[in-house]
Amino acid sequence: MKNETRQQQENPADKYPKPPFPKKPQDVPGTESAMDPKADHGEQTYKGKARLTGKVAVITGGDSGIGKAVAIAFAREGADVLISYLDDIEDRDAEDTAKYVEEAGRKAVLVKGDISSERHCQKIIETAVKEFGKIDILVNNAAYQMSRETLQDIPAWEWEKTFAVNIHSMFYLCKAAEPHMPPGSSIINTTSVNAYEPNPTLLPYAATKAAIQNFTANLSQILLQQDKGIRVNAVAPGPIWTPLIPSTIPDHEHFGENTPFERPGQPAEVAPAYVFLASDEANYISGATLPVTGGRITI
Repeated sequence: MKNETRQQQENPADKYPKPPFPKKPQDVPGTESAMDPKADHGEQTYKGKARLTGKVAVITGGDSGIGKAVAIAFAREGADVLISYLDDIEDRDAEDTAKYVEEAGRKAVLVKGDISSERHCQKIIETAVKEFGKIDILVNNAAYQMSRETLQDIPAWEWEKTFAVNIHSMFYLCKAAEPHMPPGSSIINTTSVNAYEPNPTLLPYAATKAAIQNFTANLSQILLQQDKGIRVNAVAPGPIWTPLIPSTIPDHEHFGENTPFERPGQPAEVAPAYVFLASDEANYISGATLPVTGGRITI
């Protein structure tokens, strides 16, 4: 009986709320405070083990969702963190993330602005170098998506914006950061289960996520061949409960039902993948993608 109880408590499928959720749409880009149910970023649960002591991390989209959970985890592992985010509406979320970083005894720097601009991406890197003197970890996480039912529903500006935010910024940031990243550094890009199993209502987004997959593998080879000592990997999340969901998906009350776990993942469940790839424990891993998909297949 004792073993049965323990197994039931540890069943990951039952750890977090399952759909249906309340239908509470938000305006893009969405905020944590308006989410129902609330997301878990590891605020009360993540415990660091000094895996990233003394390192400096830059995280785009670090105000909320996966980026917020990664920032909290990195700080508790010993890293200082620059948190990049988009707009005034996200100030409260970004400040909350910074609070958790500082409570972990690490330094937090906030930089607000649009990463689809190459000049702003350069500003992010310049600020990190000015504040910290180096960059050990670059997490390209911020993304834009909108749901559209048909090809004709997708305006050209939205196609261009999705690529500008999701893939162009990645090139800008990697290019600006690489000269300031010492051997042993790590670049981690956020792709998606949509790179393998694209959602028909997310054509531009899914296309960018496939591009990120290729970009990751290619840049890894380039930097290895040049003996830079910089590893490049990706994380492919499945459906994760973040403000992006109620702000861009009309039927978000059923979000995550299409996983074997029958629920979406929480940001706290994704963050350890980034910690692992950023740490020395992943020293021999580059050009790889780590899926965190709730059991959805990525091969």
